[in-house]
Amino acid sequence: MTATALETSTVDTTLGPIAVTVVGEGEPLVLMHGGGPGASALANYRDNLGALEGFRVILPDQPGFGGSYRPTEEDLAERSITEITVDAMYQMLDALGVDTFFLLGNSLGGAAALAMAIAQPVRVTKLVLMAPGGGWLPTAPTPTEGQKEMFRYYNGEGPTFSKMKNFVRVMVANPKLFDDASIQARYEASLDASHIEFYHRYNTAFARRGGMDPLWKDLEKILADTLLLWGRDDRTITLDGAWIMLKNIRKVQLHVFGGCGHWVQVEKKADFERLVVGFLGPGT
Repeated sequence: MTATALETSTVDTTLGPIAVTVVGEGEPLVLMHGGGPGASALANYRDNLGALEGFRVILPDQPGFGGSYRPTEEDLAERSITEITVDAMYQMLDALGVDTFFLLGNSLGGAAALAMAIAQPVRVTKLVLMAPGGGWLPTAPTPTEGQKEMFRYYNGEGPTFSKMKNFVRVMVANPKLFDDASIQARYEASLDASHIEFYHRYNTAFARRGGMDPLWKDLEKILADTLLLWGRDDRTITLDGAWIMLKNIRKVQLHVFGGCGHWVQVEKKADFERLVVGFLGPGT
């Protein structure tokens, strides 16, 4: 699972093409990335792949991100980004011949993972969620600090290195984990013109809909064993919203990391990998 071995291909769906990287052999494990500027499947999870040997790891770029198609204004008026993503992901998985699978998602990708497990609960055999949107019912005011930074990034004068540095600072508890070179790489990934246009459409639709889909209303439909991973110091999707998931998902457990913000897989990399592999492995 070295970086040089990774090859991304395109899967056609009725919505548009989905870019997907597939690596390894074993039980299928789908990794859903977050929705920040510059996000993509490999950007989110590339550094964790070495710990995931023994799985057939499927890394799709969600609609609007990476190498996948950009939903139009009409698309986003008709359906939410989460509904669009669920449709595209199941078409992609069907094309790859994947029936049942493990599913892991963070933030916006966590919302998509929740919605996938609600829509077709028998297909998702185990579910890992890192501070997911939609299943979260905050008790503190919203938008949160992290949500404000995401909305601000493409507005005003547009994206800048300084804005990306501040965005990363809000996403994590320890900004020293990110040097200027890694921030520069994420900044450059955020400059794709088609993605910027999509982000403006997405933010407009998000505001018009009043935020993420209220997936918390359907949590009892999830059949999969579920592991919640959360940073205690998350300033984007805050820990106080986790309790409705603990109450309403049938088979659920929660692990909270002190000194950790929104990107558990980065900030607590070794613990994240150990917990995920242990949870998904045989006998759990």
